[in-house]
Amino acid sequence: MASDPEVAPIPGRYGALLILLVISYLMSAFITATWIGAVQVVLFTAAMLLALRSAAISRRALRLPLFVAIVGLPVMFFLSFSRAAGDVGTGIADVWTGLVLLAAAVMIVHRVLTFGAVTLQSIYGAFSAYLVLGFMFAAFFAAIYHFSGDKFFATGEAANTQTFQYFSFTTLTTLGYGDYTAKYSSGQATAVLEALTGQIFLATLVARLVAAYRSERQG
Repeated sequence: MASDPEVAPIPGRYGALLILLVISYLMSAFITATWIGAVQVVLFTAAMLLALRSAAISRRALRLPLFVAIVGLPVMFFLSFSRAAGDVGTGIADVWTGLVLLAAAVMIVHRVLTFGAVTLQSIYGAFSAYLVLGFMFAAFFAAIYHFSGDKFFATGEAANTQTFQYFSFTTLTTLGYGDYTAKYSSGQATAVLEALTGQIFLATLVARLVAAYRSERQG
């Protein structure tokens, strides 16, 4: 049976994506310069393109997201990097980042669930999607902050890329240290949604894949 030339090859390789996400997190954790947010716009768009490369979609369907990424990336990089854009411009860039990561998470999870068998790439994909969710919610928290007059945390703690990602991942994993707390209902509702997402994701997809992978190796 001849293969469909309109269907893109599906390598299903998520090791490179996982490495990119880990590097992005380490950069934001150890580099406190203001330009790190703009760099992450580029890295997360690249992460979305890597997820797109492994998605089971046709070449024709690839054209629109590729066009949006090529056109939107330089604009969002400028908005995130330029002080002239102000809070509104930075908030728009944060929304872009969140939506890009949301698309990446959906594509990764869909592809992992359609694998015929649980492989190491499935595990890489699941962990990549989990990291993507943490970064995604961090971007949305940052957008809320910039659209709310630079106010987000209850006791007025400083807010930047590092604190939002720290708050996001502690919320996603439901650690709940309590040193950062959302003050307003928009941030609180988003934090609750993230905590629920993190619990469901770990308890269903990741746990199921790891158990199935072990069973297949032992069998």
